[in-house]
Amino acid sequence: MDLSSELLNLIIRFGFNLSIAFIIIKLIYKRNHSNNLDFVFTYFMFNSLIFFFAFLLGNITINMGFAFGLFAVFAILRYRTDPIPIKEMTYLFIVITIGVINALSGAEVSYAALLFTNIALVGLTYVLETYWQNNTLILRTVEYEIIENIKPENHEKLRLDLEDRIGMPIIKFEIHRINFLRDTVRISIYCKN
Repeated sequence: MDLSSELLNLIIRFGFNLSIAFIIIKLIYKRNHSNNLDFVFTYFMFNSLIFFFAFLLGNITINMGFAFGLFAVFAILRYRTDPIPIKEMTYLFIVITIGVINALSGAEVSYAALLFTNIALVGLTYVLETYWQNNTLILRTVEYEIIENIKPENHEKLRLDLEDRIGMPIIKFEIHRINFLRDTVRISIYCKN
């Protein structure tokens, strides 16, 4: 069986594209989001669909406009569907970007530049997901009913009670809205991620 050079190029590029998507989706995203795997299928399918769509229509001379047009379409879709968390939307744009880059980079882009671009995206995703996120604080807002503990002299008791209730160490908290009619207070809690 004789494969044409264009088909061989498609197979090699798709294999490369899929391996980069696999690293990002299965080794970075799934490891850090194992409790939310709803998007794994979507990420692989979007990446593959965008890759084939862009590769097969990539001979059109409006490559850059085409790529940004895809982002515009998906940005519009984002507002027309159920809300997707920001981080999941970011991963969706990452796999779309990788699919577009790997499909539309023609002969004028060297394999070394293509490899560097993909490795840079994988590396940046890994570093931000693994290290930066570990140094950020999670913000939670709660309604609290022991109004006596909001006095400044009882703040340590308040912090210990909140830690016991949410099961996480609290770095700081802010008291926002006090409702003396219902004996409740709204508190913003900052916890280590």
